[in-house]
Amino acid sequence: MKATTKLSVILSFLLILALSTACFGLEAPAAPASPAPTADVAALADSVLARVQAQLPQQVAELDPDTLLATIQDVLAQNPPVVDAEALGQLVDEAVTARLAQIEARTPVSQPSAALAGSGFELEAKLMALYQQANPSVVYILTATGSGSGFVYDVLGHIVTNRHVVSGSRRFEVVFADGTRLSGELVGADADSDLAVLKVDALPDGVQPLPLAEPDTLQVGQFVAAIGNPFGEQGSMSMGIVSGLGRSLRSQRTQGVGFAYSLPGVIQTDAPINPGNSGGPLLNLAGEVVGVNSAIASVTGVNSGVGFSIPVVAVRRIVPSLIEQGSHTYSYMGLTFASELSLSDQQQYGLAQSQGAYIVSLAAGSPADRAGLRAADPNTGRGGDLVVAIDGQPLRNFDELNAYLVFYTAPGQTIEMTVLRNGEELTFPLTLGARP
Repeated sequence: MKATTKLSVILSFLLILALSTACFGLEAPAAPASPAPTADVAALADSVLARVQAQLPQQVAELDPDTLLATIQDVLAQNPPVVDAEALGQLVDEAVTARLAQIEARTPVSQPSAALAGSGFELEAKLMALYQQANPSVVYILTATGSGSGFVYDVLGHIVTNRHVVSGSRRFEVVFADGTRLSGELVGADADSDLAVLKVDALPDGVQPLPLAEPDTLQVGQFVAAIGNPFGEQGSMSMGIVSGLGRSLRSQRTQGVGFAYSLPGVIQTDAPINPGNSGGPLLNLAGEVVGVNSAIASVTGVNSGVGFSIPVVAVRRIVPSLIEQGSHTYSYMGLTFASELSLSDQQQYGLAQSQGAYIVSLAAGSPADRAGLRAADPNTGRGGDLVVAIDGQPLRNFDELNAYLVFYTAPGQTIEMTVLRNGEELTFPLTLGARP
């Protein structure tokens, strides 16, 4: 039955009930009442509905009958029996219009994304459609040491997940939303990005790869949804917003004294992420993967509103290497930097500005050493080069330099490093090596 038909039936029933109550005089007035005029109640109900639809058509189409029923019951409870069908219709008309106006007022007037245009009911519909579309491609991964999540990457049966989900295990059971269970084979893993790829022999019927969003399109405040298996609860979806961009996650390995790698460009979200969500997709409302849920910041081990997802640009860059080679090779300069420069750091290091990436140390014989870059004096902390641009692109801090290096360069590529040294701007060509 269509929504408009249901609403018309409800209106007709309540109008008949009201008129009947008035005619039988359950609350007789002090003075004799005039005879109740005859009225085509069904026509009146249709008229009321048509008037409200004309004013707020989208909201009427989405308004559930229970809400309308409650509205009309309020009208009958707050007013004495109305013997005039037209007067009753007017009261119902006004009450329903007011209720729908309240719903419209609660809907944001402007949204940060065209995908969110419309009422709150449209957002609800988008989330339900998103789940129906994406959940069949999200998997539950069982290992010898625990469990996690993943998602279908391509039609060949490759499954993207976190490295820490599969680490320490040789056997992997991949459970799909329809209950299909398949053995997975580890194809490749990368400690620096916490990404890994499993492969199953064939996908269940109807299961399709999840589409990847374009890099650098995400904005703070944008709605996102996480689908995964928190605490083993398969196929759970949670919703939140993008809380921040450009965060970093420390690598699961270190190389040498003083050298530590980190993944740049990480997404911060308040979408609830708990143990078991690791490896599952973070999705925009179009159903595209914007990130791979990886970690939470918590003192209790459970969600505290600060979750982190590996950005889709890392998936696009690293996963093909894991499929083809079983590993991924990063560009390498042989430098360590101050993570950020405060005003006191600027004064301590004797720098002209705080924006840029300050070179703290340099590995002997490294690409940076051969290029002629200079590190700070280990005793005073002064005298190091301040990198202010890479390939002509200005840098505000080390995170921006690291993001460019990780996502947009390859070993063997020559880049230009622009530095400030003793108040002078210099540019050095640097041929990148492979990260050891």
